[in-house]
Amino acid sequence: MKNKEIAKVLYDMGELLELKGENRFKIIAYGKAARAIESLKEDFEQVCKEKRLESVPGVGKAIAQKVEEYLRTGKLQVYEDLVAQTPQGLAELLNVSGLGPKTISLLHEKLNVNNMEDLEKAAREHRIRRLPRMGPTSEKNIVKSIERYKKRSTRISLDVAEPVVEEIVGYLQGIEGLEHITPAGSYRRGKETVGDIDILATSTRPGDVISAFVRMPMVEEVLGKGPTKASIIVKETIQVDLRIVEHRSYGTVLQYFTGSKDHNVKLRQIALGQGYSLSEYSLKRIRDGVDLFFDREEDIYKTLRMQYIPPEMREDTGEIEAAMEGRLPNLIELSDIKGDLHVHSSWSDGRDSIEEMARAARKLGYEYIALSDHSPAIGIAGGLTPEQLDKKIEAISALNDELKGFTVLVGAEVDIRADGELDYPDDLLAKCDVVVASVHMAQQQKERTITGRLITAIENKNVDIIAHPTGRIIGQRDPYEVDMHSVLAAAARAGTAMEINAYPTRLDLNDVWSRTAKDMGVRLAINTDAHQAGQLKVMRYGIRVARRAWLEKKDVLNTFGLRELRAALEK
Repeated sequence: MKNKEIAKVLYDMGELLELKGENRFKIIAYGKAARAIESLKEDFEQVCKEKRLESVPGVGKAIAQKVEEYLRTGKLQVYEDLVAQTPQGLAELLNVSGLGPKTISLLHEKLNVNNMEDLEKAAREHRIRRLPRMGPTSEKNIVKSIERYKKRSTRISLDVAEPVVEEIVGYLQGIEGLEHITPAGSYRRGKETVGDIDILATSTRPGDVISAFVRMPMVEEVLGKGPTKASIIVKETIQVDLRIVEHRSYGTVLQYFTGSKDHNVKLRQIALGQGYSLSEYSLKRIRDGVDLFFDREEDIYKTLRMQYIPPEMREDTGEIEAAMEGRLPNLIELSDIKGDLHVHSSWSDGRDSIEEMARAARKLGYEYIALSDHSPAIGIAGGLTPEQLDKKIEAISALNDELKGFTVLVGAEVDIRADGELDYPDDLLAKCDVVVASVHMAQQQKERTITGRLITAIENKNVDIIAHPTGRIIGQRDPYEVDMHSVLAAAARAGTAMEINAYPTRLDLNDVWSRTAKDMGVRLAINTDAHQAGQLKVMRYGIRVARRAWLEKKDVLNTFGLRELRAALEK
């Protein structure tokens, strides 16, 4: 962890010095030291403790003193001074692909470019092309890079990242010499959004794999290429980094790059307490300096006397302590799901018929599905009138007579109206097998009002599940104001389940509230809210949320077989 951290500070120092027009040899020295520290296969902090800093190639007396200061105090005063002296927007321009310190200095000196806005304006006004060594093509590329940088400032959802990862992995698996390949980072941990995508691999022919990676048809820009590492841009804004590592270190490197940072810091502390120094390359035994190499992550955790910790749990929220005590949960798997309790059909705003949805669900190996079409308050969604719901109940009954080994449950997604009343009367809700209640209208009400609406629905004896309980849509709409602790407490008392809506832009409840619900004794239901047959497969995204929330099979309502589910719903 420290090696990368120190190297970044030194890289930044070099770039800031170049922006300032400092001595060329000093700039080169910082870059050389940064590269040496970054590639060092032992813990640089330990090197410092053993007074061996100047034995590292490129680390002279002056830089060694600065590194010691950083390790001792957590900051470097000369770096802080440089940052303070550099116009705030100027340093940000270093993040624009194709712009180096020399070009930025030229733009600053000749065109008074101080920030991203100045740069874009100068490019669009065609003033950059007049500068030495520039021209129309350089100017056009700068505009393109600015647009990409702006887009890249936002993270992408899992469903956007997943096909990119699958296409790259599938492509590279056909390259001769590739041995292992695994996506890492926040993608592997199942976070709801992902920044840059990290992929790790081992290969007997790393050069061939790197060359194939940068030449893939989907590549739009190559940001960098070396013998064992390359970075590319795909889909206009998505950065993907590939690293080829030694087979013997694959486990430690995978653990390190999977993260999270907080998990890694805690694991490193535990290792030190047991007499080891953990780096991304090895676990060094401090007493004799012997490096232990691991090609599997499981063996790292085992050596540190703890259970293997699944990637989704690695957030330093108690998982390391639980692993050391042998009490990690047996996390839910996609194969545990027996049915989906919140899907829509062409009776309301779905695209496919009840039969098409049922047959698609049966192909997934489910035992049942609940067709929970909207109530009439959601006019735009073609919500069903009470009379239409009665006809749908008849249609489902007739379909169940035809289906073998599969059951379609009568469901309803009933709206919780602005006044707190449900959109169907109780006698109609009582005819349904599964009632899912949700808030769609009046989401701007104050916290007390929305909380009251949800609790009223929870306490209704006919309501089984509260759907997408916070109303958020990732990147589009914030959660409405609600006292979720009070809502969960009411759900625990009433035995009403809370939904993890698996649709990728919802994932609601999120992992934090889902774990809180579990801790408060509230059962969860993972549903897709599918509006067409193909969307039933997004269940996997809800499973990732559940695993991040430490949920087990027993915590989730729709892991129950049909008989057990009916009994639970009746209660």
